[in-house]
Amino acid sequence: MHPFSISVFVATNMKLAAAIDAFDSLMPYVLHLVLLYVSAGLFYFLYKYKSSGGGPNPNLPPGKKGLPYIGETLDFVLASRRGTPEKFVTDRTTKYSPDVFRTSLLGEDMAVFCGSAGNKFLFSGQNKYVTSWWPDSIKKALMDPSSVDNSSKEESTKLRAYLPPFLKPESLQHFIPVMDIMAKEHLNQHWSPYNEVQVFPLSKKYTFALACRLFMSVTDNDEIENFAKPFALATAGLMSVPIDLPGTTFNRAVKAGRLIRQRLLALITQKKNEILEKGKTVASDLVDSMLMDGMTEVEIGNKIVGFFIASHDTTSTAITFIVSYLSDYPEVYNRVLEEQMEVLRCKEAGEPLRWEDIRKMKYTWCVASEVMRLAPPANGSFREAITDFTYAGYTIPKGWKAFWMVHTTHKNPKYFPDPERFDPSRFEGNGPAPYSFVPFGGGPRMCPGKEYARLEILTFIHNLLTTFKWVKLNPNEKISYIPSPIPKEGLPIKIQPLLN
Repeated sequence: MHPFSISVFVATNMKLAAAIDAFDSLMPYVLHLVLLYVSAGLFYFLYKYKSSGGGPNPNLPPGKKGLPYIGETLDFVLASRRGTPEKFVTDRTTKYSPDVFRTSLLGEDMAVFCGSAGNKFLFSGQNKYVTSWWPDSIKKALMDPSSVDNSSKEESTKLRAYLPPFLKPESLQHFIPVMDIMAKEHLNQHWSPYNEVQVFPLSKKYTFALACRLFMSVTDNDEIENFAKPFALATAGLMSVPIDLPGTTFNRAVKAGRLIRQRLLALITQKKNEILEKGKTVASDLVDSMLMDGMTEVEIGNKIVGFFIASHDTTSTAITFIVSYLSDYPEVYNRVLEEQMEVLRCKEAGEPLRWEDIRKMKYTWCVASEVMRLAPPANGSFREAITDFTYAGYTIPKGWKAFWMVHTTHKNPKYFPDPERFDPSRFEGNGPAPYSFVPFGGGPRMCPGKEYARLEILTFIHNLLTTFKWVKLNPNEKISYIPSPIPKEGLPIKIQPLLN
């Protein structure tokens, strides 16, 4: 929450009205803050009890809990909004421990695991020491109420069990021409008519439309927008404090999530009826596949929402910052452009991209990887301890939450010398040390959608580079992490056609 001030000028009624309007616009935030501090007193003794694990727990990781119930959540949010989420980590690893430190986020006692060793431990310890955990704000905003009580472990296991058939290489190869055609259509419709565009909202529009097409066979622009608007409201509240009162971010997220589920249920029911009426045996999309596998409408709805989060927000963020960094580094831009033009020269006019074309884009992916190191699309992920265990000499009690963050390695000179320098060559050859570059997780917990994201990013960048050249309109634009990095002005650029 940003600090604010309201200056009331009584010289004219107009100025007074403006001040009142400004105050009214901030009322949800004022209410939010007041409720937090009122709740603090009510939760104080519960918090004290939870913090001790219900009994003595010697040798906990070093750190502090912060304010009752709120913990250090505000510190984390403020660092993120200032564009320096890594500062939250480095301040504490310097003060407490480079391996693991204790904090409190989202009302939970939490151990933040640091470095490649910490990443490896959590990724490899799934279902042995830890299990997946989602904050209440995510479960209540996006999941069907009838399944909210299901364990995160159960939902995560089901999700991963289903993903491989949909994301196996032969399936992904069929996606590439569709991605290519949709990228061309998107650029022609939303970029070509203009001299100036905002990259971030347009990249979100593209990735969301593509997900609608591949997951649900939805191609109508109005129908896509009917999903996109509430989805934006729902995702805005994913990491908010789960206080479901009118005017709060979480309340808006819950309402939007309810609307998304209603529309998804209607779509899934319609597709189910079509399968039964037509005797359909070949799936046209992901929803068809799930229906043919006997999954319930509620299960399908939950998983489709999860797919959208994984394939939409993070990928659009990566695309946005690739465009930004290419604008800042002409030598890198020229090398990527040459690679993409070589791919284009080997194609017949109008021939869509294929799997073999993507395999030629090696340097482009090095650039994308370096961008995701410096501006990771996601901060990290949560786990929950399912037993007491020891790490780096410290006890992590059962029930505590664990958090791994990309910032403990991505900008750590131990793994990436001169970490603030943009250098795609880091990813040539053998690349970074294991478990140090983790935008998609790692090891057994590698995001199964990584290859889908890679294809989506490379296909879009190919079409953009071979169609336009651009310059940033504000080279000093500020970046905020909410929780992913977002250019505060949407990355406005001036574009002109590339003369081949």
